[in-house]
Amino acid sequence: MASGWAADGAVQDQIDSTVDDAVQRAREALGQGESAQYCHECGEAIPQARREALQGVRYCLACQNALDKQHAAASLYNRRGSKDSQLR
Repeated sequence: MASGWAADGAVQDQIDSTVDDAVQRAREALGQGESAQYCHECGEAIPQARREALQGVRYCLACQNALDKQHAAASLYNRRGSKDSQLR
């Protein structure tokens, strides 16, 4: 049942799109290739256990946490699914 200007299944389309975006971001975040010996950000040695646990790791744990926080802060608001963006 459509309501207003929305097509049938519009809500499900938004949900599917949000899930697809999250899956794509997760796939991009997966490491590939050989892990680095030293952090690309600070230059500190990356522990052997971290390099073995994560394929393609490029950052030490401290730098990776900082990068994750920056990315999380940049993506706090889902404009595609917000009611406010639909009203403009």
